Amino acid sequence: MIEDGKQVSIMYTLTVEGDVVDSNAGGEPLVYVQSGGQILPGLEAELAGLKVGDTKSVALAAVDGYGETTEEAFMEVPLEQIPEEARNVDAQLQSPDYPGPIRVVEIKEEVVVLDFNHPLAGKDLAFEVEVVAIEDAPAPAQ
Repeated sequence: MIEDGKQVSIMYTLTVEGDVVDSNAGGEPLVYVQSGGQILPGLEAELAGLKVGDTKSVALAAVDGYGETTEEAFMEVPLEQIPEEARNVDAQLQSPDYPGPIRVVEIKEEVVVLDFNHPLAGKDLAFEVEVVAIEDAPAPAQ
């Protein structure tokens, strides 16, 4: 049974507004440690108590998924700091100082407006999950 500290392997499909946005179907299972903070807390809570072979549909409101879109996550940067090939609305940027993708939302005369919100912020999430293995978690490396 899935309980705190267990290593869990799942197959999943994530849909947003009916569109599949992520899935490991046909691939390797996602492996995480229950209560280890490795998957969304709302999803983790919904999987607690399941057994190998169980399937579950999990709906998470935006606030329980990647949060709501926040205005504080939008930033204007000088146009010259953005590579020319990324000076397009919806272009994705990466930064060594920021863990997630950064989306270009507007190009102005001298600045570019960037969105640092998670791409799924503000969206309700729907997961289809199948539990494929539950094991004792390996001991932490010393």
